[in-house]
Amino acid sequence: MYDKYESPLGSRYASDYMLTLFSHRTRITTWRKLWVSLAKAEMKLGLPVTAEQVKELEDNIDNIDFDVAAAREKEVRHDVMAHVYTYGKVAPSAAGIIHLGATSCYVTDNADMIIYRDALQYLRNELIGVMANLAEFADKYKDMPTLGYTHYQPAQLVTVGKRACLWLQDFASDLEELDFVIGSMKLLGCRGTTGTEASFVELFGGDTAKIDEMNALICKDFGFDRCFSVSGQTYPRKFDSRILNVLSSIAQSSYRMANDIRLLQHDRQVEEPFEKNQIGSSAMAYKRNPMRSERICSLSRYLMADALNAPMTAGTQWLERTLDDSANRRISIPEGCLCADAVLRLAQNVTNGFVVNEKIVDRTVREYLPFIATENILMEGVKRGGDRQQLHEVIRTCSMEATARMKAGESCNLLELLAARPEFGLDRAEMEAVLEPKLYIGRCPEQVTAYLNELKDVIGSAGKADAEINV
Repeated sequence: MYDKYESPLGSRYASDYMLTLFSHRTRITTWRKLWVSLAKAEMKLGLPVTAEQVKELEDNIDNIDFDVAAAREKEVRHDVMAHVYTYGKVAPSAAGIIHLGATSCYVTDNADMIIYRDALQYLRNELIGVMANLAEFADKYKDMPTLGYTHYQPAQLVTVGKRACLWLQDFASDLEELDFVIGSMKLLGCRGTTGTEASFVELFGGDTAKIDEMNALICKDFGFDRCFSVSGQTYPRKFDSRILNVLSSIAQSSYRMANDIRLLQHDRQVEEPFEKNQIGSSAMAYKRNPMRSERICSLSRYLMADALNAPMTAGTQWLERTLDDSANRRISIPEGCLCADAVLRLAQNVTNGFVVNEKIVDRTVREYLPFIATENILMEGVKRGGDRQQLHEVIRTCSMEATARMKAGESCNLLELLAARPEFGLDRAEMEAVLEPKLYIGRCPEQVTAYLNELKDVIGSAGKADAEINV
């Protein structure tokens, strides 16, 4: 295993479930299940397929000789026909009816859609796990004032929980989009070489109702309720864009959250999980780098870029089909699903063990609170007969003086400067009375509670989620 390249998504990041789902064995097993489903439907609808043949196919779904298939593919240069041959070797009585009336995309495209559906449903559970973690965190810290930032410069106060709701809302948007994609998934069905179903018109002697019933039976076997209304040889490659787009959306939300955590960890306000024996740097032993959040950002960038593959493929499908989609899709969609899995596993891990350094948060608030309080001081000064524009200018000039002092390493003396100005009609004690952080968080606690109530039905009874990450 150490002598050949392997994708880090497989060796380091993705879950065992996702690696198994996109394995070659799962792919070929699904092909065989599709051949069984087709044979069963054809038998039921009167074609020359026997129950004994169907049973032999069913009994040998998992009996796959990959060496035989590989040797046959090397000879015939066709993967589907190589596996038709290999299946026929272990189910000899059914060898002559395997793939009857079908074209290669019957197994390749339908199997892909089945696997993609299962992958998206798994990612949905992981996404809800991240959301459940964030919801619990937001509720816990909905009242804790923290310095807000615009342009990454100090701004009005928010709360730690309210900020987490910004991340949570992004993920909720992704969940809506993901549910739409899952709900709109369809099978290709068995439509023939150019989507006309001509081979089945011949097989069923012109009885087109039987063709529709056959496709309905195949859909039912795999938990789908419909096929695409029309197709060429493949299902519309536009749907691949839909799949990768929603994965890109998840990456965007994950990147935004992880990047915020990295910024805040720089100021020691928050920290991602850090294990007892974890090493932050090979040279600087004191380091506590936000390596998991950094990895989320790194993998998310890859996933956002990967999503460009599908629209380029969808836009270049000639007429009823061209094969320049195959190699690209074989890489981009599985890798996209594995990458989204890795990102969400990391996001679960980070949000499950997220630490707030409350004293640092409070100290940061207190440092900037005199500036934040100036709006209330201004309004109180106006109430006491002051001129709003004049008071604004006094605050501006005093703020610049206090800021210059802070840049020189001294403490903030803004309130002292303002209290010395008679225009406000306020003494130092009256000004300090407004230095209560919770006076400046607006409706943050109420907004958090209201938003979490909106998500109750979405998150349901999901508890906190964590994922064991490899490294």
